[in-house]
Amino acid sequence: MEAPAAARGPAEPAPAVEITVTSPEQMRELGRRLAGLLRAGDLVMLSGELGAGKTTLTRGLGEGLGVRGAVTSPTFVIARVHPSLGDGPPLVHVDAYRLSGGLDEMEDLDLDVSLPESVVVVEWGEGKVEELTEDRLHLVIHRAVGDTADEVRHVTVTGVGARWATAGLSTLTA
Repeated sequence: MEAPAAARGPAEPAPAVEITVTSPEQMRELGRRLAGLLRAGDLVMLSGELGAGKTTLTRGLGEGLGVRGAVTSPTFVIARVHPSLGDGPPLVHVDAYRLSGGLDEMEDLDLDVSLPESVVVVEWGEGKVEELTEDRLHLVIHRAVGDTADEVRHVTVTGVGARWATAGLSTLTA
């Protein structure tokens, strides 16, 4: 039985959810399902090898959140804001791959200002954005590396903090 959020402490992880994805369309669908759990103020960190599907998942998030603009990798611009087409939160999509520093370098992006009213997704954010909030969602996407056309991805979803203790992450496997 899972311990209540108060018993785990403010920044302890909830039990992880493991999901196997076999195509880019399934990765987008996972993003669309995940969007149903997200709300303004949520921080989502995405980790995984190059080509693992971080941007594809974020594209699905954008579709699920109903935001304006094509969600593409912000590698060279570092961050893009996608306003909501309805009454939902905007999506702030950050690619921290080219950023070598921690939160100090990220401060220039004013994520702490954007976070309360937005869903913030940070690719390559591990070790760089954890201090923004005690509550965050961390997705690690594993894929076969090397000379392979294998489309299978193994996604580990871990909620950290009280926000994710009872958020229903297990619904992502449905």
